[in-house]
Amino acid sequence: MKKNLKIPDLIILMSTINKNLTDFLEYLEIEKNRSQKTIENYHHYLKRFLIWAKISRPEQITPELVRKYRLYLNRLTSEQGSQLKKVTQNYHMIAIRNFLKYLSKRDIKSMAAEKIEIGKNPSHEIEFLDGGEIQRLLSCADGSTLKSLRDRSILELLFSAGLRVSELASLNRDQINLDRQEFSVRGKGDKIRLVFVSDEAKNFIEKYLAKRIDVDPALFIHVSKRKNRGSVEGEDKRLTPRSIQRIVKYYAAKAGIVKDVHPHTLRHSFATDLLANGADIRSVQTMLGHSSITTTQIYTHVTNQQLKEIHKKFHGKKTS
Repeated sequence: MKKNLKIPDLIILMSTINKNLTDFLEYLEIEKNRSQKTIENYHHYLKRFLIWAKISRPEQITPELVRKYRLYLNRLTSEQGSQLKKVTQNYHMIAIRNFLKYLSKRDIKSMAAEKIEIGKNPSHEIEFLDGGEIQRLLSCADGSTLKSLRDRSILELLFSAGLRVSELASLNRDQINLDRQEFSVRGKGDKIRLVFVSDEAKNFIEKYLAKRIDVDPALFIHVSKRKNRGSVEGEDKRLTPRSIQRIVKYYAAKAGIVKDVHPHTLRHSFATDLLANGADIRSVQTMLGHSSITTTQIYTHVTNQQLKEIHKKFHGKKTS
């Protein structure tokens, strides 16, 4: 959204419905205990709707208004000419529907939330790395320098624990128990789950930490290119999710992997690897920190392939 709002837009943001929006966001924070990121997303989606709709009161939200907004979102294009993805359009509708549910809960007159139907998200195949690609990626981060050991530790831990990049970036040194090879991480929705460290990941993290001479609590920090012995002076030492993304992409290119590899690709590969080796989907759901089994079922392409191979091997065989 543009920073410089027009006068009508400013009026909307100072209106009664904007007060309702503020109350709703506070409700998400206090009563529903939603994460800060979730609250920011709701704010973004609903503010976009209110500025487009140019309404000032909740009762002005009607089925016809919502229908026109859906058309607007469906036809919306960026400066590069790309359209808004269907899943993103659905996020906007979910935000409006939950806002309407809140208004109803507070006996504030508006459109009934159940009148908003959420479109089905298009199915898509996830991108993951096979065993050979994983080994090529990991082996590319070789060497005994602090930077090399840091990067290898990052790659090993992403694949070993199935972490989200934000979870990895926020880790502190004292958080990981390398003796037990496990630690707790706070994920989406402020949920805490237990994750595990492989032998290889443990080995490289120990070597990396042994070379650290700083006292910064962050597990993964920027390394000075000049000395290759510590963090950059005067800068925030902790690596950001964006920095970690660049590291992963660098080694994927170095390994000659043509897929669009990012940190989440390693999370996908973690789940795929578990299922391919016989793990049950409920256990994988727990290790990934998914609230719903439906989210984890995107990985069943692996088990589906295994079923196909079993069918081919055993079906229709003549018995003697």
